[in-house]
Amino acid sequence: MTVFVQFHVLTKYGPSNPNRDDQGRPKQANIGGFPRLRISSQSSKRAIRGSTFFALDLADHLGTRTKRLFERLRDKLITDGAEPNDAAAAAGQVATIFGKLKTPEKNAQEEKIGTTLAFISPAEWKLAEDLADKVLAGEDLPKDKELKKIVLRKADGAIDIAMFGRMLADDADFNRDAAVQVSHAITTHTAVAEDDWYSAVDDLNKAGAGHLDESGFGSGIYYQYVCVNVDLLVENLAGDRELAAKGIEALARAVAMATPTGKQNSFANRPRAYFVRAEVGSQQPRDLTGAFFTPIKDQPWERSSVEALTKTAANIDRAYGKAYDATVVMDVPAGIGSLDEIVAFATAAVKADA
Repeated sequence: MTVFVQFHVLTKYGPSNPNRDDQGRPKQANIGGFPRLRISSQSSKRAIRGSTFFALDLADHLGTRTKRLFERLRDKLITDGAEPNDAAAAAGQVATIFGKLKTPEKNAQEEKIGTTLAFISPAEWKLAEDLADKVLAGEDLPKDKELKKIVLRKADGAIDIAMFGRMLADDADFNRDAAVQVSHAITTHTAVAEDDWYSAVDDLNKAGAGHLDESGFGSGIYYQYVCVNVDLLVENLAGDRELAAKGIEALARAVAMATPTGKQNSFANRPRAYFVRAEVGSQQPRDLTGAFFTPIKDQPWERSSVEALTKTAANIDRAYGKAYDATVVMDVPAGIGSLDEIVAFATAAVKADA
């Protein structure tokens, strides 16, 4: 049976703007008829992928999301001694494996870029470089689908692609179903964005303000849910359970500590989760967002949020049966548990069938 690891996380953010909307204000959502602040799942996943836990511990197993494969291949060939025109022709032939190329209409002198924001694994990148070298050497390459089969991989060593999936619009055969689902984080209580009008002084003209502007910010306790399909994660990594275990260790640490970096220099927002509930089991997963459809009102919000989360889990368990076989909690204010315990619990779920 499929094994799932679920994380329920509560994090306190002071005044900050980690994830902005198109107006530069904190993203928001209306939940249960009440305004909340929100951090999008895409922003959270980006923060997780960019965290030190992934960058240091899994540096050789991370994919690259880019439209600029052509540019990088061409530049590498030129650096290796190829003529610019020959390098561009070879790079273009190979880069189209990941999607069609286009030249921006506004400026024909700009670099060609892909039409697809492709998620490329380290193995695929190396194979693309090797193919470009072969093209430059005058070798004939297979056409279309056969060429793609040489480079594209359904299962490989890119942990972030295995976790968060990918979509190649030009060739769905090489799409990857995500093994990790990440919710939008929402405040457990009513919260709205505020405006900060600020000025800056011109050091050489101190009469009045040299600059005036405004900035949005907000504050609150956020709930986020993360669900890991352990079997799919291992499958996406071609059965490499050891790499899957390293990946879920990095994920468990990043979920508690990584945060989107929007406006970080202005607000220095570097929070850590104060409550993490981890669950492991083969039952159908369920999130606990419903605990906060009625916003938390009782002070302190910190403890009331934990109580609402715990009560909702117990009520669902009573009605449907437990959605997990085992659980462990880190509750920082209560002095219960640690992140190391959460990590060990999660990684044990991956190693169980090793």
